[in-house]
Amino acid sequence: MYFTDRGIEELSSRRGEDEITFAELAERLTEFVDLNPDFEVPIERLATWLARLDDD
Repeated sequence: MYFTDRGIEELSSRRGEDEITFAELAERLTEFVDLNPDFEVPIERLATWLARLDDD
């Protein structure tokens, strides 16, 4: 198990029933990067990956 799996599992168990829009997710990611600028690159990569999921 990767270290990050614990965080993903916690997210799923705490928020698994919640529904949010991608706009809300983008706001939360922006807020996170504002508070934690060292994570800007990984968050940028995640956001780009999510945005391009439908690309062939």
